[in-house]
Amino acid sequence: MGHLGCLALLIFIFQISGAAGHSVLNCHKQQDFTCTDGSCISKLKVCDGHMDCTDGSDELHCSEEWCNKDEFTCRSRRCISTELLCNAVDDCGDGSDEDSCQNCTSGVFSCGPSDACLPKDKVCDGRADCTSKRDESLELCGSDQPVAQTAPTCAPSEFRCGDGECIRHVWRCDNTPDCSDGSDEEDCNQNECLVNNGGCSHRCVDLPMGFLCQCPDHMKLVDDSRCEEVDVCLERDVCDQLCVYSSRSITCDCHEGYRPGSTTGECTAEGDEAQLVFTTSKGVQLMSLFGADHETLAPHLPGRGPVAAVTSNRTLYWAKQGQNFIYRISVDKEPQEATLVQKVQGSVSGLAVDWIHRLLYWTSPDQGSVNVALMDGSSEHPLITGLDEPSAVAVDPLQGFVFWTQCGSVPKIERAGLDGRRRTALVTSSLNQPGAITLDIPRQLLYWFDQRTRSISRVTYEGRHRKTVVESNGYLDRVFGLAVFEGFLYWSDEVTRSICRANKHDGKNLQVLLSDIPSAGGVAIIQPALQPNGPAMCGRPGTACPHTCLVDLQPERLRFSCVSPETRSNKPQTPEISNIVPAATFSVLTFAGILSLIIFLSVLLLGGVLWWWRRLRLQPSRTSSALSFSLKDSQDPLISQESHSRTRTFLIEDLLLKVDLDSD
Repeated sequence: MGHLGCLALLIFIFQISGAAGHSVLNCHKQQDFTCTDGSCISKLKVCDGHMDCTDGSDELHCSEEWCNKDEFTCRSRRCISTELLCNAVDDCGDGSDEDSCQNCTSGVFSCGPSDACLPKDKVCDGRADCTSKRDESLELCGSDQPVAQTAPTCAPSEFRCGDGECIRHVWRCDNTPDCSDGSDEEDCNQNECLVNNGGCSHRCVDLPMGFLCQCPDHMKLVDDSRCEEVDVCLERDVCDQLCVYSSRSITCDCHEGYRPGSTTGECTAEGDEAQLVFTTSKGVQLMSLFGADHETLAPHLPGRGPVAAVTSNRTLYWAKQGQNFIYRISVDKEPQEATLVQKVQGSVSGLAVDWIHRLLYWTSPDQGSVNVALMDGSSEHPLITGLDEPSAVAVDPLQGFVFWTQCGSVPKIERAGLDGRRRTALVTSSLNQPGAITLDIPRQLLYWFDQRTRSISRVTYEGRHRKTVVESNGYLDRVFGLAVFEGFLYWSDEVTRSICRANKHDGKNLQVLLSDIPSAGGVAIIQPALQPNGPAMCGRPGTACPHTCLVDLQPERLRFSCVSPETRSNKPQTPEISNIVPAATFSVLTFAGILSLIIFLSVLLLGGVLWWWRRLRLQPSRTSSALSFSLKDSQDPLISQESHSRTRTFLIEDLLLKVDLDSD
């Protein structure tokens, strides 16, 4: 085999791996919407008031008018009074009522579009300085006396009592005093809809006594004041995973890695049998979902606490409650020895893994933060700070989101990108003491346990379609760990000392899997289908990285960079701690076929190179420039440490054949 033959084989291998690495997956016909540029988004994001396609094609045909003539239509199709435009308050909830306003500086009141910007001392001073007189409006200043303020302290759907207390707006003038001073039952002969639209998101109907909120067709009323679109699939709730509603009928389907079960809408995971992991005062325990037998993995490290699993290598991460140590253990390795991964700042209350970008997330109530580090525990950084008693965290790297709960004075459930940006509140009302959370990734739903109401509820990733799934049933006193798999919710209860499960749609079919557990802690389920491969979001939810995703945790915070090979080769060689995430993933069959072809061609290449090398050895007098290939691996192929003196070039990641040729 000559020089040209070897070179041609090498180029051919690169073409195969390059084509595979940049292959574009087709959109799922039942679940996804295909943008004009060919990218895929969830059908639930079409016409939701946000441009999720880069070309905005998901919002092109959504011009239906919901609001009255004297109302402003928000991007989310919420209706607010035109008097609330440009009042320096996000009345829409998505900022669209303030987007087109005059750009007044922070702390300055805006009179409205094309009107003046007023200093604070001009607002509610008894003299109208705005053309529309909005700086002295009743809803801004109140009825008693001028009070300088720039924004109400209550939410748009709430009524402010005379003493400043906030109550639900629909409680006003209902013949029952809800304010401590009874101010919600005063002046009830007025039209409540004239003030902040009665707190209604869409239509407000004034009644002889009080008012009511109404919704357009195909929408339903939520919390007595907010309208949201009806999702028939979630309303009927019969499909474990994929659901399509068409011609007044529902069709269920399953994601890759699952097969339809014996019951309509049921999806059963393929492959290895699922196992449930839970922590107790006697150590980390492992059990089958179909039997009561369980074994102790780490008896020498007792203590209940949060636990998370990486299914690809069957590795567990857990922390003891109230302490600041995070440990790692392999389920299959014998003997099972725990490794201290990280001594963190503050105690650990929640733990989650990002198996795509190889990151570890945890909540710290002492520090009031959500934190992130590489899976080996290096380069710890606070991601979200200033939180009030964060209690749990969950991650969906396929969509690029991290979720967390706060159970302090203002309980809420929030969401952000994996880098901590684009922070959004998902659940803020009718929330008391949220604790454990978990994600149903195939359906993009978030479940949480509320200790005060002793119930498990759920919402979509957008905070919509809320539903209470499991209510107090004798085994929901104080849930510590929560997980979802196939058609069931699994949880641990500290009071009843049990591991239970129930149907994730309606809470039926309650089963006590294990009882008499000493101090039941966190739970996690190990099964490959729970953590499928997928493209890296690389810090931009909903947008897959077509190249290499570089996850950098230096020098100050977590950063994601989607870099092409050309960009990376031209990048200055500065020290960094990072994860290298492959550009794309393939199905098992596709990957196996490509890998087999690569191995076959690599054997041919090796034979050609050895023949060439021996020929050179037989010609000692011949001088030529040496050809050197560097395919050296680090100890962890997903973690790269670069410096001026050390450069690693990954030609084909995880190639089974590694060649190191040095010229004499």
